[in-house]
Amino acid sequence: MRTVRLVFADEGEFHAETVRLPADRIDSYDRLVDVLREEPSVTRQLYVDMRRLVSARVVEDE
Repeated sequence: MRTVRLVFADEGEFHAETVRLPADRIDSYDRLVDVLREEPSVTRQLYVDMRRLVSARVVEDE
């Protein structure tokens, strides 16, 4: 599993969410946004409002 930080914009305000996604699924896509939009194992578990998504990045686990 890898930790992914998602940042959303909502009416001029920004907020971040941290989620855990399977590393093998992340590695099988060229872009992280494609994992969030297209990977069935992710989309079954997590809804991401792509209109509000500002950034998505893999972060180091603490």
